[in-house]
Amino acid sequence: MELFYVSSNPGKWESVKNEFAHQNIDVNYQYADLDEPEVDDITYISKEKARQAYDIVGKPVFVADSGFYIDNYPNNPGYPGIRAKRSGVTNDIENLLLTLQDVQDRHCHFLECVTFYDGEEYYAFYGYNNGTLSTEIKGSNVAKAKSRLWYLFIPEGYNKTLAEMTDEEVKESSKNTSATKAFLNWYKNEYLIPKKQKIYTPKKVD
Repeated sequence: MELFYVSSNPGKWESVKNEFAHQNIDVNYQYADLDEPEVDDITYISKEKARQAYDIVGKPVFVADSGFYIDNYPNNPGYPGIRAKRSGVTNDIENLLLTLQDVQDRHCHFLECVTFYDGEEYYAFYGYNNGTLSTEIKGSNVAKAKSRLWYLFIPEGYNKTLAEMTDEEVKESSKNTSATKAFLNWYKNEYLIPKKQKIYTPKKVD
C-alpha cells in the first residue's frame, strides 16, 4: 500500500522520513498547505486536514498537527495551544521571550496529533513532550527543526534546547512521546504484519 505524508513543513517531513527509514518502510511526501479550521480541538483539526490530504492524493495519508502550551503565559495560561502557528508565536520567538521575561515558572509542553485516513476510517495518535522555555535563543540553524520553538524548548530531563541537541539526543528526548512513532508502530502491525501475527486491534476516531 502506498502511504503519503502531507504537509507544508519540510522540517516535519525530514523527521518523519527518518523515522520511517529506520524501520525500512517506504513513505511518500506530498507538499500541500492544508486549511486549518478555526477551532481549539486538535483532534478535529487533524481529522479535517487528513480528509483534505486524501482529497489531494487519493491514497492513504497521514498528517501531523501540534499545539504548544505555556503553563504560565501572562493573563492567558496554556496559550497559544493549537494556535501556535496562527498566533505568530512559532516564528516570533524574540517577542515571546520579551513577553515571558518576568515569568519564573517556564514549564510548557508540546501536544502532537497524527491522523491517518485511508478513505474510509480515521485513526488518531498522540504524543506529549514536557519541558521548559529557555530565557534566550540557543542552537544552530538546523534543517530538522520543526519550528523556531526548537531554539527555546528544553525537554524535561535535559539542560539544552532541541536546537542544541544531536540527532540522537533529540530522538532520545522524545522517546515514548512521539505520535509519529505511535502511528508507525500501529501501521506496521496493521498493514505490514501477517494477520495471524497481529498484536492488537487499533481504535478508530469517531
